[in-house]
Amino acid sequence: MSLSSRHLLGLNGVPKEDIQLILDTARTFREVLERPIKKVPTLQGKTIVNLFYENSTRTRISFELAQKRLSADTINFTTSASSAKKGETFKDTVRNIEAMKVDMIIVRHQSAGVPQYLTRISKANIINAGDGLHEHPTQGLLDIYSIIEKKGRLEGLNVCIAGDIAHSRVALSNIFGLKTMGANVSVCGPTTMIPAGIESLGVKVYNNIDKAIAENNVLNVLRIQLERDAGRRIPSLREYHQYFGITAERLEKRNKEILILHPGPINRGVEISSEVADGPYQVILDQVTNGVAVRMAVLYLLGTMHN
Repeated sequence: MSLSSRHLLGLNGVPKEDIQLILDTARTFREVLERPIKKVPTLQGKTIVNLFYENSTRTRISFELAQKRLSADTINFTTSASSAKKGETFKDTVRNIEAMKVDMIIVRHQSAGVPQYLTRISKANIINAGDGLHEHPTQGLLDIYSIIEKKGRLEGLNVCIAGDIAHSRVALSNIFGLKTMGANVSVCGPTTMIPAGIESLGVKVYNNIDKAIAENNVLNVLRIQLERDAGRRIPSLREYHQYFGITAERLEKRNKEILILHPGPINRGVEISSEVADGPYQVILDQVTNGVAVRMAVLYLLGTMHN
C-alpha cells in the first residue's frame, strides 16, 4: 500500500485510508523506538533537508531524529546562518539546495502556502512542518495517534480543541484529520479567539470551558500565541487563565475521564496549570515520543514511493 500523494501539505482532503496507513506504519516504528538499537536502514542513501524559516524546537528535532532513525542523510537549514540573510530569494535558495540532489524537503515557514509553492519549483517530496496560520499536518497526525493509543478509537469520540484557535495551524490540521477519522470535533475559547465562520468546517463552538470539559472525551489545549499578537485579543493572561485555564480543580469537578493533550510549548499558569501539565490526565510527553514515530512513518511512506 502507498499514499495517494507524494507530498504531505496538510490534512484537508487527505483520504481516511492515507491517515490509517500512516497510523499503522507509525505503530510499527513506535516499537522500533523501544528497542536497544533504535535505527533501521530503510532510507539509507536518501538525503533530506530541514528547511526551517521559523523557530522550532520540538518539530525540528523530532524530524531530524526521525530521519536519523531511518538512516537518511540530514541537512539542517536555518535562515540565521544562510544566504537568505544576504538577500537571496526563497526560490533561489530552494533551487540551489535541489541542485545538490536532495530527495525530500521538510519546510516550516511563516507564510501560508509555501509548501504548496515548493511543489511547483522542486522535484523533491515536500512535507509541511507548519506554514503560517494554515496547517501543521504531522502535529495533527501525532495528536490523532496519541488519542487512539489511550482511548482505543476515534470514531464517535468528542474531541474539543481549546485556546487560541484563531492563530493556530495545529487546530486546523486537528479539525480536518479528526473529522476524517470519525470524531465529533469542537473548539472552545474566547469569542475574540474563534475565527468567524469556523462552524462551516463542521465543528461545534463553546465559549464556556467548563461545559466543554463536561461534554468531551478529549481536550487538546493550545497556547496563547503571544508572538502573533494574540495578547491583544484578551484583557490579560491572568484573566484568560481564570476563565479558560485548564486546572485540576476544573477537571476533577466536571470530568475525571478526560484526556489532555498539548502540542507545546506550554505556557504554565496561562492555558494550563502546572498541576495538570504534570498530572495524570495528560499525555504531553507521550505526544513527543509518538511524534518521532509518526514522522518516521510519513518519511518512510513518501521516501519509498516510486515518484
